[in-house]
Amino acid sequence: MPIASVAAKLGIPETALELYGRDKAKLSLDYLAEINQRPAGKLILVTAISPTPAGEGKTTTTIGLGDALNLIGKRAVICLREPSMGPVFGQKGGATGGGHAQVIPMEDINLHFTGDFAAIGQAHNLLAAMIDNHLQQGNELDLDARRITWRRVMDMNDRALREMVVGLGGPANGVPRSEGFDIVVASEVMAILCLAGDLADLKQRLGKILVGYRRDDTPVTADDLKAAGAMAALLKHAIKPNLVQTLAGNPALVHGGPFANIAHGCNSLLATRAGLALGNYVVTEAGFGADLGAEKFIDIKCRKSGLAPAAVVVVATLRALKFHGGVALADVNQPNPAALEAGLKNLERHVANLTGPFGLPCVVAINHFTHDTEAELSLVQNHLTALGVKAVMAHHWGIGAEGARLLAEEVVRLADQPAKPQRFLYPDDMALLDKIRAIATSIYGAADVTADAKVLARLAKYEQQGYRALPICMAKTQMSFSTDPKRRGAPSGHHVVIREVHLKAGAEFIVVVCGDILTMPGLPKSPAAERIDIAPDGRISGLF
Repeated sequence: MPIASVAAKLGIPETALELYGRDKAKLSLDYLAEINQRPAGKLILVTAISPTPAGEGKTTTTIGLGDALNLIGKRAVICLREPSMGPVFGQKGGATGGGHAQVIPMEDINLHFTGDFAAIGQAHNLLAAMIDNHLQQGNELDLDARRITWRRVMDMNDRALREMVVGLGGPANGVPRSEGFDIVVASEVMAILCLAGDLADLKQRLGKILVGYRRDDTPVTADDLKAAGAMAALLKHAIKPNLVQTLAGNPALVHGGPFANIAHGCNSLLATRAGLALGNYVVTEAGFGADLGAEKFIDIKCRKSGLAPAAVVVVATLRALKFHGGVALADVNQPNPAALEAGLKNLERHVANLTGPFGLPCVVAINHFTHDTEAELSLVQNHLTALGVKAVMAHHWGIGAEGARLLAEEVVRLADQPAKPQRFLYPDDMALLDKIRAIATSIYGAADVTADAKVLARLAKYEQQGYRALPICMAKTQMSFSTDPKRRGAPSGHHVVIREVHLKAGAEFIVVVCGDILTMPGLPKSPAAERIDIAPDGRISGLF
């Protein structure tokens, strides 16, 4: 459908649209400010078990649920993150759903879209260029070239750029120093754009970015370099949410895309608030498993914005549960009740985390595969019923909205119950190390956290500088509750080793790096790029 027709379903006037062709548009900031005065709809969070190579289908379920809510007469808006081209060309492929539960135009959304990620990368790298220029032009701020914390970014997987030396070739080429690249979705600029309340808030947050330290160990910020204004100018259009549609013609706001195993893994606050103002229900997702995405959604995004989920959907597949139960990937389609029961421990912990510490009503969506058996589905349903949680089989991939009708009805039942007070895992005034420990022990099932003297000293310094009240953003493998991606199921009693901590003063959280986590991924042996192609008529294939 023409995007103006999709907008009309929500009562959005054409004057509020900034068109990007026939089927994509941005919403103007003036219109967002106007509708934010309206009563808010109910927020539905979609999360999942710990990811596996067998697949779970969180984005597909988010889209299918949104379509199903509209099918049963609810005015629903879907809010998603934008795909990063690194994973699109790497191992993951496209990230716009699948089967009959997709957002379109799929090719555009996966490749460049409306240029948001390019603008974020340019704003980030402008600050990097201004840092090196400052060193070259006399270094009035006495910035220590050995202690610069701001790296460059690009939206592509390229392991060769992780570590390098810049400024070689003589004085005209700058000051030699160690440097490296991260992926755009790991950029603090991305995190800031997704947490900013408006353009003024965006600019203020950009100015607070920590870029490094002087020789006397005092911090240097983007404001010290007078970079925030130009950075915000580059993001003038990127901050506006993007409106697209599902295959069923329902509205979807696709905006922002911080990684959940590095950053907070949620779409933009502006898009979520717009959806809540325009619809009775908003269906959004948080990246990877509930231990990463949902925890950060609540403890970072909700804490900072005042949002609160009315209900949570935890997505699982029988295939993935059997993988967590120890079955090899090649055998996950075979019936195996014993492995399924063992793998249920992973799902059980995610559900317990959401219903326990966070006190949220929860339903489990079993994303259907053709090899699933009624006996194994009954096993899952009976197990969860004993825990007081319902499991619903969903067929949205195969047949679209009708396949998620039962899920939509259960979500409405949960969301329409009287709201309970919002719960967070830790209070603002708790010590930073204790916040980290609370996440590790309460959510990951760890015995404790381990950190060396350097990390402890850095945390103490952040508290002395006035950052004690900031929330924690854990950076760890998404594949396990532990920091070992090979530990399936629900390991407990392990120690979470803190490797590094980083202050993100603009995003207003502390990143805690645990285990071997990369901020610049590499391509796999057979990257998805090998299978992506374009025909003479312009049709792109291989994005799925």
